[in-house]
Amino acid sequence: MSALPAPSSPANDLLLRALRREVVERPPVWMMRQAGRYLPQYRAVRATSDFLSMCRTPELAVEVTLQPLDLVGVDAAIIFSDILVIPEAMGMHLTLDEGVGPQFPSPLRSLKDLDQLHAVDPHEHLKYVLDALAMARREINGKVPLIGFAGSPWTLAAYMVEGKGTKQFAVAKRMLYENPTMAHALLGKIADAVGDYLVAQVAAGAQVVQLFESWAGALGPDEFRTFALPYLARCAQKAREAGVPVIVFAPGAGWALAEIAAATNADAIGIDWHTSPRDARRQLDPFRVAMQGNLDPCALYGPPSDIRRRTHDMIRAFGPRGHIANLGHGILPDVSPDHARAFIDAVKEWRWTDDEVAASERQSSAWSAQLTEAR
Repeated sequence: MSALPAPSSPANDLLLRALRREVVERPPVWMMRQAGRYLPQYRAVRATSDFLSMCRTPELAVEVTLQPLDLVGVDAAIIFSDILVIPEAMGMHLTLDEGVGPQFPSPLRSLKDLDQLHAVDPHEHLKYVLDALAMARREINGKVPLIGFAGSPWTLAAYMVEGKGTKQFAVAKRMLYENPTMAHALLGKIADAVGDYLVAQVAAGAQVVQLFESWAGALGPDEFRTFALPYLARCAQKAREAGVPVIVFAPGAGWALAEIAAATNADAIGIDWHTSPRDARRQLDPFRVAMQGNLDPCALYGPPSDIRRRTHDMIRAFGPRGHIANLGHGILPDVSPDHARAFIDAVKEWRWTDDEVAASERQSSAWSAQLTEAR
């Protein structure tokens, strides 16, 4: 991995140091969906506004973005938004009804439908997100890093063709087999939009960006390599040109961690809860890439003592270099805030010993040597 430029560091720079794979006294910690329904304070804001209006109103987006900093004590803020703002910005009508989820009433089913999509100018079509980022960066005032994000092309295409979230995305996958020309054309359009959007997020104030390939697990290996990975890589490499660290998270593709690292040149790879830290390290340590994850979100239903034990086991398994503590997916909406804090507190109390650091470094070197020999 190429060296990252030295950013203007926040007071709490653990996340940025971990992304540079420096040995840190403890891993940084944040949670996907940390600004969400598990917090009563979030639900109070949500009671006054619908979800999409919250996303489109910078003041509300910033309010909920900042809530987890004080309420649970995370080491980074992630801007409150949604991955589906890109298809909407391309001209698709998006609805989000309580209990139904996001839907596109007129999904893409033909090349003619594809022609109706327009190019995205982030400063015009997604100005509300950029305004929220700039406002959040000012409000945070150098305390912790601010993370921006976007959905990856295959995941967005799956929603755009299917019209909604499903378990198998059979309609979207049918496109890959029946009309690969349409699939590649759509994925290329989305990749251009996502890449430009991430660059604009950095200019607006994001100090880290994350790409969510949320539906990687819907694809088999050949289809993932053909229809997901090349476009994910295009977005990640475009984002890296903006000069901030890039995290790539492709849940369900734990078998492809090394391929994802090589193709995207990402600074960190998210690990889902299906993949053991040891397997992740074996694949990724030789690439000198940071790892983020991967406590099962359901572990937060357990008592705080169990949460603490499982969290410490996770940290120990990932090792002291280049690990960002997180869940293996987003926090669930019915988790107790006290249990979320138990997870955060368990990370914050951790300290590495010199012997543990040395042992972990030896293991990492051994895996790197094995890969070099295999090549």
